[in-house]
Amino acid sequence: MIEASLAKIRNPKEWDIKMSPSERSNVLLTLRQVALTFSTMPERFGMEGETYYWTNGYHLNIRLYEKLLFSVFDILEEGQFIEEAEEILKLVKLTWSMLGITTSLHHALFAWVLFQQFVATEEAVLLDYAIREVEHVLTAEVYDDKELAYIKSLTCSNFGNGCESRMNLLQSIFLSISSWCDSKMQDYHLYFSQKSSVFEKVLKMGLSTGTRDFIPHGNIQFTGSYPDEIATKKIRNYVQKSLDAACERVSGVTTIGSTEDRMHPLAILASELKFIAEKDLSVYSPVLRRWYPDCAMVSAKKLHQFYGARLKPFIKDITCFTEDVRKVLPAAYELEHCLIKLSSSACKENNIHHDQEFEHYPIAEVSKSIILDWVVAQHERILEWTGRAFDLEGWEPLSSQQKHAASAVEVFRIIEETVDQFFEWSLPMDITHLQALLSIIFHSLDAYLLKVVSQLVDKQSLYPSTPPLTRYKEATLPIVKKKVVVESFIMDGDIYKHLDELTVSKLCIQLNTYRYIQKQVAGLEEGIRKSWVSAASYRIDRYSTERTPRTLEPADVNGESVSELFVATLDCIKDSASHAIRKTSDFLGTKIVFWDMRDSFLSYLYYGGVEGNRLDGVLPQFDKVLNDVCGVIDNTIRDLVVSSIWKASLEGFTWVLLDGGPSRAFSDTDISLIDEDFNMLKELFVADGEGLPRSLVEEQAKSYRQILSLFTLQSESLIKMLMASSEHISTGVNIRKNGLRYMGDAHTLIRVLCHKKDREASRFLKRQYRLPSSSDYDDSAVENSSLGSPFVADILKRSTSSFRWSEKSHSSFRSLRKRFQEATWR
Repeated sequence: MIEASLAKIRNPKEWDIKMSPSERSNVLLTLRQVALTFSTMPERFGMEGETYYWTNGYHLNIRLYEKLLFSVFDILEEGQFIEEAEEILKLVKLTWSMLGITTSLHHALFAWVLFQQFVATEEAVLLDYAIREVEHVLTAEVYDDKELAYIKSLTCSNFGNGCESRMNLLQSIFLSISSWCDSKMQDYHLYFSQKSSVFEKVLKMGLSTGTRDFIPHGNIQFTGSYPDEIATKKIRNYVQKSLDAACERVSGVTTIGSTEDRMHPLAILASELKFIAEKDLSVYSPVLRRWYPDCAMVSAKKLHQFYGARLKPFIKDITCFTEDVRKVLPAAYELEHCLIKLSSSACKENNIHHDQEFEHYPIAEVSKSIILDWVVAQHERILEWTGRAFDLEGWEPLSSQQKHAASAVEVFRIIEETVDQFFEWSLPMDITHLQALLSIIFHSLDAYLLKVVSQLVDKQSLYPSTPPLTRYKEATLPIVKKKVVVESFIMDGDIYKHLDELTVSKLCIQLNTYRYIQKQVAGLEEGIRKSWVSAASYRIDRYSTERTPRTLEPADVNGESVSELFVATLDCIKDSASHAIRKTSDFLGTKIVFWDMRDSFLSYLYYGGVEGNRLDGVLPQFDKVLNDVCGVIDNTIRDLVVSSIWKASLEGFTWVLLDGGPSRAFSDTDISLIDEDFNMLKELFVADGEGLPRSLVEEQAKSYRQILSLFTLQSESLIKMLMASSEHISTGVNIRKNGLRYMGDAHTLIRVLCHKKDREASRFLKRQYRLPSSSDYDDSAVENSSLGSPFVADILKRSTSSFRWSEKSHSSFRSLRKRFQEATWR
């Protein structure tokens, strides 16, 4: 009767078309009578409110209740609860007596609903709620025998491993959850590589639902601090299967990746395995070791053996440096370092001693000579680029802010690129490798500095020829003046052209370049030291995996031997640059005064008389030169360069006073004017406090002041000083300081007498040294005239410049000792 009635209802054509309303009413009445009969049947377990439908219709009841629980989720955002979720759950609870739901069944079914929604949406918070519901089931109070019998009667059929099994509803729910968790945990390297935060929760759910019988026994601990046998076995199985799957997967990816990226397969494989090891170290092992303490060591050993079997043939075939070697060895070294950290972490966490369970890759032994060969090859490349950059250099500033040479920037770019590549090897290195690196840097920069400095010419070429020594005598009658030819140095045309090409701007750019080199070398040294310390911290100790970067001895990283290497190389480069700055500054000052301003300063100043050719006609050019220099030169060396120009200006003034030739002679009234001119020049360099420090200017002007003061002395005093000077020379006492003019020097004194407008001085020079009178010489022939006196010719010919004398000049004075000593003044 029931089957016939249900068949009519299930047939839409018969139910909707053929049957009349009265016939349909009879069918429903029949079903109602059957249902009333079932509802009056006695309960099976004697539970309060129990009906026949609790057990015989529980499949429908459970499905209905499950659908009701799903109503707590937002239909637009399925991973979120609606605001009225709490109220809905209270309403759903009203159906418990009708559908046969108990508290334990509610928690189990709600956990199942939450878990399904988590799987569908991957919303981690839903998994947290599901775990909490499972906790309620496993920690429930002890139930009476009636409820326990009722739960066991709710049986389900499950199919797995090719056979059917029957279990109660709770077991079926938790088995389904556990099976899903197991499937993910057996390849957790794949499923949780991007969702590591969910890993621990899934593991917790899997262990909770897979290691219990799911029948409330009361006060069961949900998770424990110590591993139990079932959990350890499950996790050991997870680790082994996941590692096997990961290794198999990266092997396939490696083959595809090497074809696309043109990378060596072993380099890609090492990178992939390193990623797995890092995840194990940071994410998986800290969780798994709670139940399986050896998981990290098992993982490290497995990955090490897997890669080692493929690396061994590659290392065996290495004979020289290749691009494949450069990529594979560092990748293998980094992988091994990561695996050792992984293995050591387990030992440290469990406070146990770790025996060497795998043999280290022989990377250090193979890489030492390969790195050295690579460094040597880089040296040749750097020298080639350095030469090419220098040949193209025009000595123009890069910009208004970067006023150094482009070639220096290019040289350091190549060097820094080499240093980066050196430390990118990420291989074990010792001090020999550091020595090789610093050596090629030293030789490369030293070669560049030598090339730049070699552009300077001999500074002695800048000085004018020495004029003849004469005694002052004013011409009274027009006479024929002598034109005496002097054996002067004839400058090579190429040197002359080169001097004109060495403009002030180019020399300033060279000075800035030396300073740039100093700064870059300091920064380069700091970077190399840091990289060396960092490289040392990643060394793999061959004897103990317990050693960490903190336990490395200081001498291993930054000891005396390492510091000595930097002193012998980079410090030498900085010293060489400092020497080049001093030499070029000195050359620049001398060139400005004695070459660029030869006509406007040396030839003009006081020529033919003081009053008509004073310094105020030259000061604008001095001012322009100083402005040009200060506008280009680096601020850190500005004072040094300007000081060199000041020193050269003092030398130029001294030359005018002492080596100015027959056309220059000075009276007592002229000296005060000269002193005024000198003070103007001095103030120009002080520049109202914006130039050189006044103390420095005054200190360097002392020697000039002393020479100028000689012109204010009486001729008799000067002659006595000259005699005293001959006595010092005869006894071997050197009265000159650092080869410069000195007021007690015979060279200086005789020149003061020659340029002094004084009849007594002229008579002394004529009688004692038979010097010709200045009026006998044609002014136009001054620079080409010969030495006027045979008695002092030997002295002047031995001079290395117009005002710096060689040590050999002492001997000429010794040969004249008797003449100086026997001289008398009448």
